[in-house]
Order: sequence, then C-alpha cells, then structure tokens
Amino acid sequence: MPLFVRSSLLTCVILVACCCSSTETAFSTQVPYRLRFFHTHTVERLDIVYRHGDKYDPDALARISHYLRDHRTGAVHEYDPRVFDLLHDLTLAIGRPDAEIDVVCGYRTAWSNEYLRSHGHGVATHSLHMQAMAIDIRVPGVSTSKLRDTALALHRGGVGYYAASNFVHVDVGRVRRW
Repeated sequence: MPLFVRSSLLTCVILVACCCSSTETAFSTQVPYRLRFFHTHTVERLDIVYRHGDKYDPDALARISHYLRDHRTGAVHEYDPRVFDLLHDLTLAIGRPDAEIDVVCGYRTAWSNEYLRSHGHGVATHSLHMQAMAIDIRVPGVSTSKLRDTALALHRGGVGYYAASNFVHVDVGRVRRW
C-alpha cells in the first residue's frame, strides 16, 4: 500500500475514533434528569433517570408511565414527558433536587375520574389526569403552600392547591390556578 494511502487511512481512523469518543463523552457529561417517587396508594418507590440532556430514555418513560398507572384499575397510559420535566424543575426550584416526590394521584381512567366525581372529591369532568398530563403531589419537608407558589412561578401549566388534603396538582395544560 502506498505511503500516501496508508497515512490517509490512518488519519481517517484517528478522526473516526476522536469523533466517537467525543460523542460518548458529550453524552456521558450531559446532565441526568432524575426523579424519585413514593406512591401513597401503592406504596411503591421509583428512583429513575428519564433523560440525559435533551434525550429522553424511552424505557424510563415507559417505566414511569407504568408507575403512575391508575391505581384503581391498573390501566396504564403513556405520560406526557413535559410533566416529568416540570417535576424535575419544580424540585430544583424548591432547592430540593434529590427530593422524593409523594404521588397522590397520577393517571386516571374515565371510570376512576367519574368514581371520584360521584363521591364528592371535586374532580373535574375533563381532568388532565385522564390524558396523563397531570399529577397530584407533595414533597415531604416542603409546605404545600410553598410547593404551590413555586409551581405557579414556573408558569408551566395548571396549579391546584388542596390545603385540606395536603397536596398540589400540577399539569402541563394551559396556565391557570385554583
């Protein structure tokens, strides 16, 4: 093999190796988006990285959607990942990035939604819980009023405050409050 071809080939191999290692390094240094959950009804815990930089992990998203299933029926619905980003940013904004989030309610089927409505729980007819775009939460050690105020300041969707029940509703619908 002529020297010119050999040195060109070697240059290509080095360039490919550099590109591959810099891509891997860039991915591994991207900020992991981690969420920690405790479900108050199923008593399950989940500690999961669902995103690296701007890349969502499809398996992690599926695991979270399953975790947030309707606890009355077992039905699972694919969650809007913006909810997870909202929760991540909310924990950062309250100064508790590693906090475990208590899940009071995740996804709800139409049946569960109507069940709650008919039993006087003040549930909206067209709740975003039924579209897997909402979640009811609390964060141990953080007052629900602080959680509400911080969620409102993010301007990322609806925020409901349920002081008597000690939880906050957040969703990724239009910005509103109740």
